[in-house]
Amino acid sequence: MGIRTGKEFVESLRDERTVYVNGGRVKDVTEYSPFRGIVATLASLYDLQHERRDELTYPSPRTGEPVAASFALSETLEAGEFRARAEEVRADYTLGLMGRMPDFCNAMISDFMAARTYLGRREPRYGENIARYYEECRDRDWCLTHTLVDPQIDRSKGPGEQSDPFAALRLVRETDAGLVVRGAKMLSTLAPFANELFVGPFYPRQPGEEPYALGFALPMSTPGLKFICRETFDTGRNTFDRPLSSRYDEEDALAVFDDVMVPWERVFINGDIEIFNSVLTRTPGYAPLQATIRGMVKLRFLAGLAMRIAEAIGRTDLLHVQAQIGELVANAELVGGLVRAGIQEVTWGTTRGLPHRSLAATLWVLMPQVQLRAAEVIRQLSGSGLIMTPTESDFANPEIAAYLEKYLRGKDLSARDRVQLFKLAWDMIGEPFGSRQLQYEWFYSGDPYFTRTRFFRSPITREFKSMVDRVLQRDRN
Repeated sequence: MGIRTGKEFVESLRDERTVYVNGGRVKDVTEYSPFRGIVATLASLYDLQHERRDELTYPSPRTGEPVAASFALSETLEAGEFRARAEEVRADYTLGLMGRMPDFCNAMISDFMAARTYLGRREPRYGENIARYYEECRDRDWCLTHTLVDPQIDRSKGPGEQSDPFAALRLVRETDAGLVVRGAKMLSTLAPFANELFVGPFYPRQPGEEPYALGFALPMSTPGLKFICRETFDTGRNTFDRPLSSRYDEEDALAVFDDVMVPWERVFINGDIEIFNSVLTRTPGYAPLQATIRGMVKLRFLAGLAMRIAEAIGRTDLLHVQAQIGELVANAELVGGLVRAGIQEVTWGTTRGLPHRSLAATLWVLMPQVQLRAAEVIRQLSGSGLIMTPTESDFANPEIAAYLEKYLRGKDLSARDRVQLFKLAWDMIGEPFGSRQLQYEWFYSGDPYFTRTRFFRSPITREFKSMVDRVLQRDRN
C-alpha cells in the first residue's frame, strides 16, 4: 500500500471507535466540529508525503512502495541524516507544536523493531510479533498513538496497592486467543485521530507487579476500548483569533480497557519485569531523536515570535531585549548541535547498541527549561499587548475600525497585522492551548525530578567522581 493521501487517512478514522468528549460520545471524529482543524492538519501531513516524496519517503524493503521516512532504520550516518531531515521538514510544517504527530510513534515502533531480539530473548514470538507489527505500520502508513502512564490516583503506592488493583491497566487472564486486560492508561495524545494504540513500558515495575508489565498494540476500534478526552481547545474561533488552537489541538485522552482481548500476535511484553524495565535502554533512540528535532523546531518558532513582537513595538534597540532574544536564538542553535550529535548516537545505537545519553539529557532536562524560558521572554516582551487584542469582527465593524487602526498600530505594522501577531502570541502562551503546551513540555518525559534522578544513578557518574579522587589522591601522596 505505501503512503496514504490525506483523504485516505480521514476515511480510515470512520470506524467503530469509542470516543467521548465534552459530555457525549462522538460518532464520527472527522465530522465533530472541534476536531475538524486538527483532522485537516493531519490530513495535510499525509498529503505532504506525496508532495515532497523524495524528502519524506523511502522504498519499503518488503514491497518497494514509498513509505514514511520516520520508519527508516538508519544503519549508516547518511541514512540517519536523511531520516532526521525528513522529521525536521514535517516538524517545521506544524511549527513543532504537535508532540505526538505520527512521526513520534513511528519512531518509537522503529526503536522496538531494532530491539526485537531483546524483546524475544525469552519468548521468541514477542520479537517476531514486533517485527511483523512494525512492517504492518510502515507499509500501511498507519497513524499511531501510545499510552504509557498509570492513572494519577495515589503515587505513594504501586499499582497493585491501590484501593482498586485494576485502576492501572493489568492482566486479567490468559486465554488461547490472547490476553484479557482491564484498567486504564494515560495520556493518550492524538487518540481520537489514530488508527492504532501502542501500550508500552515507561515507569519501572517492581517484583510482584508482573500483571502490570505489559506491552501490546490494538486497533482503536477494538471492543471494550474507550477514550475519554479532555475538553477541546478549538472552540470554533477563526484562524485570526485562534491561529494555533484552530489547527494544532491534538487532544489528550484517558484510555479505558474494559476486559479487552489482545490477540497473541499483538503481544510484545507479558509479565517480564526485567524486559519491561530495560527495553527502552536497548533501543537506538529514534523516538528521542524525533522528539528533540521537534523541540528544536519549536524553539526556532518561539525565538522568531519573540523577535517579531520586539520589532512590532520598537524594542529591538534595547540591550536587554537583544540579550533576551539572543538567549533564545542561542538555545535553538544549541539544540540544533545536539540534534546533529544525536544522529550519530542513533546510528551507533543501531549498529553497536550504545546508549543515547546526550539525547536523553537534551529531551528530559534541557528542553523543558529552554521551552519555559522562551515563553517567559515572550510574555515579558509583550506586556499589555497580549491583553489588548480585539477580534477580527471588530476590524470588520466600520464604526470602530478607524479607531483600532489609529491606536493599535505597531511601529511598522498596521493595526490588524499587529493585533494578529499578538493574537498568535496569546494563543501560544495564554490560551488553554498554550498553557497545555507549557505543561506538556515540562512533563514530556514524565516527572522532571524523576528523569533527573536517572542521571544521578547513571554509571557515568563514577567517571566524574574519579576525576575528583585523582586530585585528592595526588595531594595525599
